[in-house]
Amino acid sequence: MLAEFSIIPLGVGSSIGDYLADVLRIVDESGLPYKVNPMGTCVEGEWTEIMGLIKKCHTAVMKKADRTIINISIDDRKGKPNRLELKVKSVEKRLGKKLKK
Repeated sequence: MLAEFSIIPLGVGSSIGDYLADVLRIVDESGLPYKVNPMGTCVEGEWTEIMGLIKKCHTAVMKKADRTIINISIDDRKGKPNRLELKVKSVEKRLGKKLKK
C-alpha cells in the first residue's frame, strides 16, 4: 500500500517547518520506505503500519498545536511491492525519459 499524507497545523503562524521536521523525524525513524515532496510525504507499508505512523505524527503535532488538518490519499494494490519506486519508473518507461524528482 502507498499512502501520501500531509499534516497542516493551524493557528501556529505562517511557518510550519518545525512541525514538519518533527513529523519527518517520526517518519524516518519508522523504518518504512518514504519519499518527501514539497506538499506531503509518500510512504509504503501495510495498512496498520501506515495508519499507526500517521497517528503517531498527528499526536506529535497536536502536542504543540490546538488544531490540525490531515490529508491522506491511499493506493492499495495486491501483489505489487516496491511501488514507491516502480510506479515512477513505469511512467518514465512510457515517456522514454527520466522525470524530475
